[in-house]
Amino acid sequence: MNTSIPVLSSLNLALAFIPVLAVLFILYKWSLDAGNAVYAVIRMLVQLLLVGYVLTTIFDADNAGIVVAVLMVMVLASSWIALGTIKSQRLKLYKQTLWAILTGGGVTLALVTQGVITLEPWFEPKYMIPLAGMIFANSMNSVSLAAERLYSELERGEEYSKARSIAFHAAFIPVVNSLFAVGLVSLPGMMTGQILSGVSPITAAHYQIVVMCMIFGSAGLSTAYFLVLTKSAFLKEEN
Repeated sequence: MNTSIPVLSSLNLALAFIPVLAVLFILYKWSLDAGNAVYAVIRMLVQLLLVGYVLTTIFDADNAGIVVAVLMVMVLASSWIALGTIKSQRLKLYKQTLWAILTGGGVTLALVTQGVITLEPWFEPKYMIPLAGMIFANSMNSVSLAAERLYSELERGEEYSKARSIAFHAAFIPVVNSLFAVGLVSLPGMMTGQILSGVSPITAAHYQIVVMCMIFGSAGLSTAYFLVLTKSAFLKEEN
């Protein structure tokens, strides 16, 4: 089995943008928000190129303080982005959102890195940062969906307990769908990357099981804690 990953030339990378340009053309012709899509694509390109250089520096430094600082930036940013669905409540609920994502995601990250994988050293950047990114990103998405649905249901006059249940259910739809689809519809990124790098598909599957469990757990814990922490804030507004 060939364990080497081909290095992409600039031309090869440019070819990946052909379907992107096609979609942008459709958005333009249909008078949709093509400008925002262009901005999103450019931002994605710049961010990923920059993060490639930044991560190379972090991995080479192999410093616990730097890794912890990166994790805190992830939590702070994800908490702010999560409330983008209810921007009017962003400042009011930011603290609760921060604690929810930090607690739910942090507990899961600690369990996976120190109990399941047993990193050595404990902060091994090549594992800690990618795993933290997956955990905090999924916690962010679930909290964001829960916040939007909870706010909408309360605005419609629903009782809080029912609105909370609806919000939690809505937040978990993408997570549950990903559990149903994995292996049948999709091979997730981590598993695909390991297979491409030459790792046995069985070993890759084991790691992907860990990833799916941590995504499910972190999303559920963060969302539930968010709904608990923000109950008083939403009820005050409702009254």
